[in-house]
Amino acid sequence: MKEDILINVTPQETRVAVMENGVVQELHIERAHSRGMVGNIYVGKVARVLPGMQSAFIGIDLDRAAFLHVADIWEQRRNGQSLGQESKPIEKILSEGQPLLVQVVKDPIGTKGARLSTQISIAGRLLVYLPHDPHIGVSQRIEDETERQVLRERLLQILPPDETGGFIIRTVAESATEAALLADLQYLRRLWRDIGERAATSPAPALLYQDLSLAQRVLRDFVNEETGRIVIDSRENFARLQAFASEYMPNVLPRLEHYTGERPLFDLYNVEDEIQKALARRVDLKSGGYLIIDQTEALTTIDVNTGGFVGGRSFDDTIFKTNLEAAQVIARQLRLRNLGGIIIIDFIDMDNEEHRNAVLHEFRKALARDRTHMTLNGFTQLGLVEMTRKRTRESLAHVLCEPCPVCQGRGELKTAQTVCFQILRELLREARQFEAREFRILASQQVIDLFLDEESQGLAMLSDFIGKPVSLQVESQYNQEQFDIILM
Repeated sequence: MKEDILINVTPQETRVAVMENGVVQELHIERAHSRGMVGNIYVGKVARVLPGMQSAFIGIDLDRAAFLHVADIWEQRRNGQSLGQESKPIEKILSEGQPLLVQVVKDPIGTKGARLSTQISIAGRLLVYLPHDPHIGVSQRIEDETERQVLRERLLQILPPDETGGFIIRTVAESATEAALLADLQYLRRLWRDIGERAATSPAPALLYQDLSLAQRVLRDFVNEETGRIVIDSRENFARLQAFASEYMPNVLPRLEHYTGERPLFDLYNVEDEIQKALARRVDLKSGGYLIIDQTEALTTIDVNTGGFVGGRSFDDTIFKTNLEAAQVIARQLRLRNLGGIIIIDFIDMDNEEHRNAVLHEFRKALARDRTHMTLNGFTQLGLVEMTRKRTRESLAHVLCEPCPVCQGRGELKTAQTVCFQILRELLREARQFEAREFRILASQQVIDLFLDEESQGLAMLSDFIGKPVSLQVESQYNQEQFDIILM
């Protein structure tokens, strides 16, 4: 199936939509002031070593120190593996103030700082260079063992005799020529040499290498034989992509298009509507069923419901068809929303073992199109499907949204009646602590209306009990949960 890639560029942000048969399959957003850091290489400074957690905080010139676990210290792990010894504790490896060459493997997410590794990897178009690891690997997407061996041998033939590092051969290298492989190899070695020279002269902490912009990463990582057009609506960035493609991937040049139409590119292809839908909690299925997607800090839960779908010959058949459709839609929503971490899916309960296996098979097939690494387990005893999806960047909702200042991210508000009762308790507490001539309640219109109607008797009884008059005042700027009690 042919893919089209749409790139919308403004001075503030770059947005990319991957389309398949006119349907948005992936969304990627990068903002100028908060560009992703995954892949960036720094010379950092050890700020703190935590023996109890076998971790260290590393200063890399950000607001928050980044996090390095002992398992991500590559040199130590490699030495332990080669000698068959246990790894040293982190306090024997690092000390405060020590400079350290590190790479970001996870962006800061929520309250967590960036995750680091000392195993450096630099991605090219065809190869990923591992300067510290003398290992030749092949992308897991290339499953044929004969093809994997052929690719290894092709690379080994062009490796220079002085090469001490290793490489991972990317999927797009399957159809690459020897000349293209050699050019990519030389580019990566030159880049690593430049990083080494900067590391030797830059005082820690310092940024040594920044990964490509989102638009350039799209050309490097997303384009394949099934990519039809790459449409970009910025003349300046179109010229940059042309220059980048002519140097590193000339075969992509004919597919680059500059969009000059009057109508915004994302409006033309209905991408703006898809972005709004990808932020909603509820996702409707064509059959009449629907999904409820709840994202928390620890995990994401997806609940499948039949809704208004009553088709099929029997109730079991209705459930089966709803779950099959949901499997396809969930796989797409994971890509659209960039959901990562632990994901729990509650398909509608199926008694038929064949139906469960068919749904799981359909789900695995739909997930196979995802570029992100994931693991998928079968149905648990409770009928849930557990999976993990590698999280390296913020989800779409975390990029575009923030917690509601009214409900603080709960998704619910206290009822006006609940707030009324809370005010009455607070009023009694204040009356016992302070001497006042009068108490004035400042609250939202809904709460004051309730005090004037249903709860007027309760307010009058409390006023008599404390022996002080209580007046009411509407504050139009207050939300339903806000209130103040003023001592007059």
